[in-house]
Amino acid sequence: MSRGLMFVRWQGTRMGAAVALCSWLLAACGPAPNNPYVESKADQATPTLYTAFTARPKHLDPAQSYTSDEAEFTYQTYEPLFQYHYLKRPYTLQPLTAVDMPQPVYLDAQGHTLPQDAPAERVATSVYTIAIRPGIRFQPHPAFARSSDGQPLYLNLGDTAARYRSPSQFEQQGTRELTANDYVYEIKRLASPRIVSPILGHMGEYIEGLGELAASLKQQDEALKADIQKKTGGAFAPSTDQLPWLDLRPFDLPGAKALDDHTLQLRVKGKYPQFLYWLAMPFFAPIPWEADAFYSQPGLVKNNLTLDWWPVGTGPYMLTENDPNARMVLTRNPNFRGEPYPSEGEPGDAQAGLLKDAGKTMPFIDRVVFTREKEGIPYWNKFLQGYYDSSGISADTFDQVIRASADGASQLTPEMLDKQIRLESSVATSIYYLGFNWLDPVVGPGKSPSEAERARLLRQAIAIAVDWEEFSQIFTNGRAIPAHGPLPPGIFGYQPGPDGLNTQVYDVVEGKPVRKPIEQAMALLEKAGYKNGTDPRTGKPLTLALDTTGGGPGDKARFDWYRKQFAKLNIELEIRATDWNRFQEKIRKGNAQLFFLGWNADYPDPENFMFLLYGPNSRAKTAGENASNYSNGQYDALFERMKTMPNSDERARLIAEMTQLVQHDVPWLFAFVPKQFGLIHHWMGNVKPNDMARNDLKYKTIDVAARAVARKAWNRPQWWPIPLLLLAALVFAWPAWAAWKRRERQMGVRRDLAHLASNAEGVQ
Repeated sequence: MSRGLMFVRWQGTRMGAAVALCSWLLAACGPAPNNPYVESKADQATPTLYTAFTARPKHLDPAQSYTSDEAEFTYQTYEPLFQYHYLKRPYTLQPLTAVDMPQPVYLDAQGHTLPQDAPAERVATSVYTIAIRPGIRFQPHPAFARSSDGQPLYLNLGDTAARYRSPSQFEQQGTRELTANDYVYEIKRLASPRIVSPILGHMGEYIEGLGELAASLKQQDEALKADIQKKTGGAFAPSTDQLPWLDLRPFDLPGAKALDDHTLQLRVKGKYPQFLYWLAMPFFAPIPWEADAFYSQPGLVKNNLTLDWWPVGTGPYMLTENDPNARMVLTRNPNFRGEPYPSEGEPGDAQAGLLKDAGKTMPFIDRVVFTREKEGIPYWNKFLQGYYDSSGISADTFDQVIRASADGASQLTPEMLDKQIRLESSVATSIYYLGFNWLDPVVGPGKSPSEAERARLLRQAIAIAVDWEEFSQIFTNGRAIPAHGPLPPGIFGYQPGPDGLNTQVYDVVEGKPVRKPIEQAMALLEKAGYKNGTDPRTGKPLTLALDTTGGGPGDKARFDWYRKQFAKLNIELEIRATDWNRFQEKIRKGNAQLFFLGWNADYPDPENFMFLLYGPNSRAKTAGENASNYSNGQYDALFERMKTMPNSDERARLIAEMTQLVQHDVPWLFAFVPKQFGLIHHWMGNVKPNDMARNDLKYKTIDVAARAVARKAWNRPQWWPIPLLLLAALVFAWPAWAAWKRRERQMGVRRDLAHLASNAEGVQ
């Protein structure tokens, strides 16, 4: 290749780059430069809610799902028997698929009926008879598809199953009416050895026959595996997903019976009033046997076509797109019967516009698009551009969003108010705590009264030293309130003000709680035998270990803060950071010394929090939820009296007594109760924080036209850079053009000289 040709090509590339750059920048100034959605005109006109998720859901099977990120999907697609009233406070159960709220019938050991106020010790069985609304139908699904002669079309796919990737790929879809047997089938699934249900242990203690059913089903599965191995001469050991479908219909469960198609009867051991709360959770949502049979086909399981991936429910929405690494979409269930929006709430709801849709048929939104956002900044920017309808507030953006008023209340900044963004805040029904392992020889009570006293004084000293108010200011932007006991506000038995004050940690100064001085903590430490934080066995500072998750760069500040708190007592704190699974294993085996955990309410009853410190619920001993393995006979006796009581003055008194016991014993450092802050765009309506009603999407509204106007205003094409870009392109291309012209002139002169020379030779 000649040098001249190389030069021309390079100059052409330079000019091409300038043109390409200009074209790209012009394209970026188009009508929707930042829109992350590819939408048709029909999509744009459809009432659609746009939101995001950060962690991919692991389980969508209602028998297994138990996390908040999964609840966003399971509560919209499945319908248990009851739900929480969306607007009323305190939280109130109401019928969902049930006709009304059942009144249990109490029986003694001989089967005789007892009065409603019978003491718990006399009640052998509680019987719940629940009427189910007729006419409720499942979402369209191939599991229900039948031929003209009534035979299932897709329950025996064989080798053809491998070509399907989602339920929508099947040509035929079907449905049928919800029956009581669908609830019975799901309750049996809790006992299936092919499903790891997190509530089997707990429910096995209450639902008659559930524990025995679990043993029978396990035995059945083992027999199936043995039979397959025998037929293959031991050459093939099938895994669970390679076994044939385990039809649960023939197995008997005394605690769950369908008296007819629309009447369900449940039998519970003893008196357990909280059982109704469980019946409002997806664990007790109906599962049709057809769906279980359909998804048990090996070819479908191999392609992840399972109930854990594709729900089959009667709820207002159905999952139509499932890519948990990028995007998930809920679409209105065409078979949903409709449900009226509440016509009453609590004081202030009408003024807040929360009753303007009273009586109208829900859901109001046709589609919900979830986009996965792994980073906080893109999520936040898209919210500000109007591409997400709501957002939380991260620590990085807090100062941009919130400012404190003169009385200390949180208010939105003018920038947020200019966009008509609303702030919704609430106190969560959750609590965070730093736990001491009761089985540990240093922080636990040991084997003698003197060891128990030494450890208790040590824990009390640490409780004073660890300043959770400071933690809240540093790590939550003040979005928390100090915890003084096991209960958060909003749960019966919680005592605000001086009555609920943790007097082991706080003094009252001018009517306000003030953390006791560190000198008192040092005095307690010396009384425990650790003068100035010195371990008498080694003569060195006492060393304690905190097991926690994390360990990345973002966790360093939090770990340093923990060390600083213990250093106030001259105690060295070793941080043992690990992943979540390893952390859970340590807690499960009782190998952690100190640990940090939280608890979200499953249902709004004090039993759901106080049982976290009930001795028989020890995590290490019984796989219960008492992660501290705390044991106090007096507390346990009070808990057993309190747990089945209706809310009353007597129940409140028992809760106060239990709270004082754990304040004195310090199995936990009561850390804080989080405040929840959410930002809502003005085009989104019927938003009211509700920690219990997780099926909240059906209540919400979207003003599509208002959102379109805002998006257009906030994402206007910026035309002013175009002249500058054109000028820059010309400046960038000018040297190439000038060099090309010079070369053209030079080449022209050379041609002229050559021509003259040729003519001169001709003359000669």
